[in-house]
Amino acid sequence: MNRHPVAPRLRPLRVGLVCPYALDAPGGVQQQVLGLGAWLRGAGHDVRVLAPGGLPEEAYGLEESRFTSAGAALGVRYNGSVAPVAPGPLAAARTRRWVAAQAVDLLHVHEPLAPSTSLHALAAARSPVVATFHTATPRSRALRIARNALGGAVDRIDAGVAVSPTAREVVTRHLDRDTVVVPNGLDVAAYAAGPGRPESAPWGPGPRLLFLGRSGEPRKGLDVLLAALPALRRAHPGLEVLVAGPGRQHLPAGCRSLGLVGEDDKRALLRGADVFVAPHTARESFGIVVLEAMAAGVPVVASDLPPFVDLLGGPGHQGEPDGPGGWVFPRRSADGLAAAVSAALAQGRGARTRRAQQLAQRFDWSVVGPQVVEVYDRVLAARSAEGAS
Repeated sequence: MNRHPVAPRLRPLRVGLVCPYALDAPGGVQQQVLGLGAWLRGAGHDVRVLAPGGLPEEAYGLEESRFTSAGAALGVRYNGSVAPVAPGPLAAARTRRWVAAQAVDLLHVHEPLAPSTSLHALAAARSPVVATFHTATPRSRALRIARNALGGAVDRIDAGVAVSPTAREVVTRHLDRDTVVVPNGLDVAAYAAGPGRPESAPWGPGPRLLFLGRSGEPRKGLDVLLAALPALRRAHPGLEVLVAGPGRQHLPAGCRSLGLVGEDDKRALLRGADVFVAPHTARESFGIVVLEAMAAGVPVVASDLPPFVDLLGGPGHQGEPDGPGGWVFPRRSADGLAAAVSAALAQGRGARTRRAQQLAQRFDWSVVGPQVVEVYDRVLAARSAEGAS
């Protein structure tokens, strides 16, 4: 993106945020759209949101009058998951009408090439466009198709944002476009304080490990955690595993499925667990669940996916399976996971959890939000300069 001088803004911006996934379904992209919208509104900007599905109960204060549904979502396999998207002509028509009616200063689309509202909005856009890429799929068929068949849509993007260096590398490789890295944001204070034992999950007497995610998706790594259980139980009798999130995977004795939990219960679960485990094996561009655990002050054990290692402050010292803000183990290694969990249980809340909470502050919306607005201002300055020439 060309660097143009940015003049002081004379009025708040009207920003259109577009989410490709059903807003009332759980997901990291949805959370980012809602969280960014809340921060922008708090900063005085006028925010309008378009997405499939309905407005969730926990909408971060988003008013119904500022939300438009593109229609019912359809589960489509995308990026190693089943994504709740709106790919059809009816959603495309609703998106075109919404784009024309909002008269926004700038359109901010998330996952712009997902087969849903973001791609529809990109095709209809007349205002400047910022696009955030969340994907971390090294061999993305969707991005290869986009490069060859959707070149015109990609060219409508004035500025690309990647949520991590991993996501940036994917965009550069498949779309031959540069992006600026602006990480995902989080309301850190909301995780740091509050109750630690939700009524929905009564505790047992032993140590508690917490897994958050879709249990039926292999890339989330629950099978790796379950494979480590025999060794963990020999070392820690009475150990219990709590599994929170959608999915119906059969769990062995000593594991409890809590199903989908609300935001308040999720935060309480994180604060009350003895160790949070993120055993993911692939396709993670950022790791919002790791960041949430860091902010909550629970000891974190994570696989060595680059985004997780970056969040935890980088690799540990040579010969140690840990990072400054937590414990890192080789992905897919049940033995490595068991060793890291044992180390985390031995230390408990201490120097590493304090370090993790310090590191989490880098991603508070008070830090990330202004970075996003700086991208907006650069894009608008570039458009203004083009209009004046």
